[in-house]
Amino acid sequence: MNQEEDQARRAGLPGCYRHPGVHTGIRCARCERPICPECMISASVGFQCPDCVRSGSGTGHTRTANQPRTLAGGALAAGDPQLFTKILIGINVAVFVVQQIVGFRFTGAFYLLGGWPVQGFDGVQGVAEGQWYRLLTSMFLHASYIHIAFNMLSLWWLGGPLEAALGRARYLALYFVSGLAGGALTYLLAAPDEPSLGASGAIFGLFGAMAVLMRRMKYDMRPVIGLLVVNLIITFAWSGIAWQAHVGGLVAGVLVGIGMVHAPAERRGVVQWGTCVLVLAVSVVMVLIRTAQLT
Repeated sequence: MNQEEDQARRAGLPGCYRHPGVHTGIRCARCERPICPECMISASVGFQCPDCVRSGSGTGHTRTANQPRTLAGGALAAGDPQLFTKILIGINVAVFVVQQIVGFRFTGAFYLLGGWPVQGFDGVQGVAEGQWYRLLTSMFLHASYIHIAFNMLSLWWLGGPLEAALGRARYLALYFVSGLAGGALTYLLAAPDEPSLGASGAIFGLFGAMAVLMRRMKYDMRPVIGLLVVNLIITFAWSGIAWQAHVGGLVAGVLVGIGMVHAPAERRGVVQWGTCVLVLAVSVVMVLIRTAQLT
């Protein structure tokens, strides 16, 4: 064993699946099995093992079998890798412009509210009265210029890398599941007449998933952990912030992130989408429990 192999072994790196005695930090881009320099074959994205190259070039495989994949197994989309992040930012900014033009009548009709007679509306308004859409629409409303600026900067910083690593469909699932989970926990724990709005639940979900992804990639986690700690301090130190949305989104993001990046290759789709469905189901249960309490 040469010095490099001994250092790799001491670092705890796995052995090549064909040469177990050779420790390596490189994995096949398709099956994720560890491969040594002798076994890795250059591909359009990363390296592949001999078995995947052979199976991919044989007959009986669909055209998508050889399609480049992200770390999470999503299709590597052509074009702008941050397309959906830009679209989400554009939607948030457009809605905020409408808020400034129309005023409270628009904001009050779509922010998150458990149940409360709102001045200017007929009857009681809120999720408890059947206005479940507020759990979704409140994710695109913001209370001030500072509020939307901070959230959109966070979305820009976190969204691009996650969209590239997960793929567009999985990235959108993470965003909306985290946002809805944050809204559901807010609805469950906050006072029914306390309004809530903002993309913070979804943003904290991205924080959680980013931490999971960086740990999976063995990157230095100190920057994202430090930023997350600062945000949590602000969450609990300042009044008027819906901490429930932040905590709910963060927990959902961590769970979905684990399901996305740690799913075994042979059951990747089932584990990834099953995790999203499970977190979403828990959110629905919280909404049903709170609705039963308020009605």
